Amino acid sequence: MLQDQAFLRIPGPTPIPPSVQHAMTQPMIGHRGREAKELIQKLRPRLKPVFGTEQEIMIVAGSGTAGLEAAVVNSAKPGDEVLVIATGAFGHRFKKICNSYDYQTHVIEVSWGSAADPAEIEEYLRQHPNIKVVFSTFCETSTGVLNPVRQIGEIVHRTSNALFVVDGVSCIGGVESKMDDWGIDVLVTGSQKAMMLPAGLTLIAVSERALRTMKENPQPRFYLDLTTYHDKLLADSTPFTPALSLLFGLNQVLNLMEEEGIDNVVKRHETMKSMTRAACRALGLPLLTLDQDASPTVTAIQPDDFDPEKLRSILKTEFGLSIAGGQQHLKGKIFRIGHMGYSSPADVLQTISLLELGLYKTGKQIELGKGVAAAQTVYTEHENRRN
Repeated sequence: MLQDQAFLRIPGPTPIPPSVQHAMTQPMIGHRGREAKELIQKLRPRLKPVFGTEQEIMIVAGSGTAGLEAAVVNSAKPGDEVLVIATGAFGHRFKKICNSYDYQTHVIEVSWGSAADPAEIEEYLRQHPNIKVVFSTFCETSTGVLNPVRQIGEIVHRTSNALFVVDGVSCIGGVESKMDDWGIDVLVTGSQKAMMLPAGLTLIAVSERALRTMKENPQPRFYLDLTTYHDKLLADSTPFTPALSLLFGLNQVLNLMEEEGIDNVVKRHETMKSMTRAACRALGLPLLTLDQDASPTVTAIQPDDFDPEKLRSILKTEFGLSIAGGQQHLKGKIFRIGHMGYSSPADVLQTISLLELGLYKTGKQIELGKGVAAAQTVYTEHENRRN
């Protein structure tokens, strides 16, 4: 391995495009000056297609978790009944945030590796008609599950008056998102995943219905008051100091997405998902999720004949390849491959090739090249369909 050579294939943070890195090195500007105002003015309409909304997207200096907490404290008032759909570690993070405030928190626990069942959610809402907010992850990073938020949104609005709040941190910018059409009231993402930036920025879209609820909400909040961000955004500003270097980078990220085309960005992620899963099957690696539940941005593998932590150590030490381990009760039992943001089919092929060598070094009996060949076949099939 060459010194300073590293291949980052975890589900966040993700690699940053060189042009985005360059954009972030621009000389600093005054955050209340004309240049900052013009930058925010330029960003506002261009973020909307990424979320699939006509609403404004609030720009907050903070991590994705700050965005999740903002979604909670602005959407629910003290004493409200709320429902958390927990399909993994980040569903449980929503639960922890809700439990930190004065809410009556209901939880639907879903087996890790499975997607939420819309029928179960519908039945639960009928049995608990006082629920005011429903919280769900879009992509559950800890398991590689993509929850059916479109169907869940339809059910939430058909069976209740609740707001529907979605954590899209590990997939917005890499999957199809139709916030308005799907009935999502609050959609949150972070900068360090499919949005191809360093951590430190959270983007939050809010429906008109949710904004009305927020304006009437007596829940105390200050820095995370989204109504203040909304009002300031209409004047092309932020209520507090923005992360200007990240905004420079965000502008270039949007340039790249627009050049590729949002639909093509989504197709690229679907291709990488299919390549990764085909390679795993060819190598005899058990996948944690079913195909219909699988996220285009991260794949989770649950081996039964070798230590995933040993594999991760070999890949990191010998090849500079970083893949992720499991979280909570899956720690030491699974490994996860991120394929989102500044990642291409070529990167997937490199990752699978190194994965094969790592598997061989763990002692697993495999046929070298078989996973790469399977991924190549998927790639050519996808390309033929596109042409």
